[in-house]
Amino acid sequence: MVGVCAALEAVSWGAWHEIRSVMLPASYLEAVQRAGATALLLAPDPAVAAEPERVLDLLDALLLAGGSDIDPASYGAPSDPRVTGTSPARDAFELALARAALERDMPVLGICRGMQLLNVATGGGLVAHLPDVVEHDDHRPVPGEWARHPVRLDPDGLAARAAGSEQVEVNSHHHQGVDGVGADLRASGWAADGTVEAIESATRSFVLGVLWHPEQDPGSCEVAALVEAARERRAAGAPA
Repeated sequence: MVGVCAALEAVSWGAWHEIRSVMLPASYLEAVQRAGATALLLAPDPAVAAEPERVLDLLDALLLAGGSDIDPASYGAPSDPRVTGTSPARDAFELALARAALERDMPVLGICRGMQLLNVATGGGLVAHLPDVVEHDDHRPVPGEWARHPVRLDPDGLAARAAGSEQVEVNSHHHQGVDGVGADLRASGWAADGTVEAIESATRSFVLGVLWHPEQDPGSCEVAALVEAARERRAAGAPA
């Protein structure tokens, strides 16, 4: 069972307009299902944020999905008008799950926002607006569309093993990035402009964050690698 964190958003469909909803693109669930696992949608819950073991005991792996910006207060930074759509309740929920999953060495994959949250969960920070650093907006050139660009991966790292290559062409849509890698993490992937595109644990069995969106590519291997790590952990006798 792979827990996939979802967002609380105002969504419109059919005759309904701006209804507060638990929302996640189906591509995340489909990627888990293609890998032969079952996905469990995780909605922000303050009780679980206070006691994350209530959910983690049901899971074999945790997938931190993409979504809106993380509240700068979560990593001790000042507010910025370009940081939008924040949800402190979602941040608190996912940070609690991520930290507790790391403590029990549960396989964790963070995608885009999920990579950023993984970095925050381990004490790292974020660049509020990446174009200020790289002087272009090629990681998110058009709202609602994917950017495509190459990423170089450390050949000895988990990111390269999970992706199945040392060089990948990725789907990207973000305007923030890592500012100081968190404790026990290391950078293992980079865009041509130097942006850190992958981070991973130096000591745990499978903890990986990628700034791109592998769930959008049926041929990608990163979600399948998470599922395989969960199978290996269960085979080794880990609970749930």
